[in-house]
Amino acid sequence: MDKSETGRLGEDFVCMHLASQGYTIAERNYRIRGGEIDIIAMNEEYLVFVEVKSRKPGSLVSGFDAIDKRKKGLIIKTASDYCCKHPNQLQPRFDIAQVTISGARVLGIDYIQNAFDTTGYNYIF
Repeated sequence: MDKSETGRLGEDFVCMHLASQGYTIAERNYRIRGGEIDIIAMNEEYLVFVEVKSRKPGSLVSGFDAIDKRKKGLIIKTASDYCCKHPNQLQPRFDIAQVTISGARVLGIDYIQNAFDTTGYNYIF
């Protein structure tokens, strides 16, 4: 299984997880020049921008640590673009999902709601 297949498996699993929590998946792999958001989901209250990191067991860098200040800025920029093109009254939220995968099998998911916010970035929602 190559990296793109592993990433897709992780994203599929997170989509199922979100659906089981009552979220509707609005977009997957939303891209603009210089940025991408893996999953955009919504419920009655939140518009959730989810970054998914798939990892093998025992990886040196966790999925959470892989999302640095630069990556957060790109996610926020992309989320701002999405909100401009798809206006709504929902509260934006930025989540991170780390999916542990061995071969073609998902071993588990660690999910952080509201993992970061726009503090320190010049984007308005």
